[in-house]
Amino acid sequence: MEFFNTAKAVRLKSHLDKFLVADEDQRSVRQGRNGSSNKVYWTVELVEGSYHLIRLKNSHGGYLSASDEPFLLGMTGKRVLQALPNPGVKRCHSMEWEPIKEGYKVKLRTRGGTYLRANGATPPWRNTITHDLPYRTATQDWVLWDVDLVDLSVLQHLQSYPSSSYNCSSLPYDQSLNSNISLSHHHHELASESLGLSRVAHRPSYASERQSGMEFFYKAKAVRLESHLGKYLVGDDDEESVRQSRSGASLNARWTVEFVEGKDNVIRLKSCHGLYLTAAEEPFLLGMTGKKVVQTLPTNKTHAPSIEWEPIKEGFRVKLRTAEGKYLRANGATPPWRNSVTHDLPNRTATQDWVLWGVDVVDIVVSSDASDSPASCLSPPSSFNSVLDDTGTPPTRRPHIKTWVIQPK
Repeated sequence: MEFFNTAKAVRLKSHLDKFLVADEDQRSVRQGRNGSSNKVYWTVELVEGSYHLIRLKNSHGGYLSASDEPFLLGMTGKRVLQALPNPGVKRCHSMEWEPIKEGYKVKLRTRGGTYLRANGATPPWRNTITHDLPYRTATQDWVLWDVDLVDLSVLQHLQSYPSSSYNCSSLPYDQSLNSNISLSHHHHELASESLGLSRVAHRPSYASERQSGMEFFYKAKAVRLESHLGKYLVGDDDEESVRQSRSGASLNARWTVEFVEGKDNVIRLKSCHGLYLTAAEEPFLLGMTGKKVVQTLPTNKTHAPSIEWEPIKEGFRVKLRTAEGKYLRANGATPPWRNSVTHDLPNRTATQDWVLWGVDVVDIVVSSDASDSPASCLSPPSSFNSVLDDTGTPPTRRPHIKTWVIQPK
């Protein structure tokens, strides 16, 4: 519920980087890539007396509803529709959803125990929305949603249906009500302008993809990085290899954050062994594009870019970009890929989430300075800073270990 307690409105993004859309037929619900459309905004309403439940109302005034109608005969998934309030029913459970936190995403569970699911694969499944249980490992991510908070106060006066009482019907909209709840083209433009979300701003571009993620690290002295597999980035005891592990309480999962003087958009991550997370030039496997990520102690300034990572915000997670434009990637699948970490570009749709990381702050910077700028949070001179002196002689490698406690999730 923490994603929705203070939210007036949200956009929900699926594992396919598509948004939950309420179609103009005022019945169907689907996925779409146009994040600036007014059809992707859902007003959040808390259910009176059940503070763990929410309702989601679209721009047409209808509610996201889990129907009992099968999507395809013989299949388990059932349709998710838009539905209108019905004065004949005191309360409609099909319009109530329970948000369940899963890392930096949420699952939306119905009263029947099924989940809001964004389907992939080929037609007729492509871009569809159902509610179902993810029985297969390959579909576990299909019920996970990113939550983008949106301020829709400007549009509240356009909603025709009051939020004081909630009755419902799982039937399609009454078409005679269309004139009372439809939004004009002018209102659509007003919504986009008030949110700073113009259509031009949402065209795919290099600039839009590089929204700074430095806010995750400004006050962080040390962090844990959680992959899409629910595993943590760890620096192994061999003081060289980097991998994924489920042991988030291990000291090896702690990475000290260092800001780079003169660069306000990059960070360095130092393991508990006093070594830096490094994008190496060595291929992980011959013939494959992914390259190794290791722990190193640079010996001169020419090696500096390989240990600098640019955080790029993606919803509630970050991508860590190298100087060459590649991303820190947590690999899945079978050995030798399983639990490995490389830097690469996610060229396939199925691997887009592999470069996204959740950031858990495990130690914060305590400072009397109220400034949130990176300069106010710079770590004290480290072994790396002393490496980059005029002598070119690297210091003795020593573990940089502090006592710390992480409460288990």
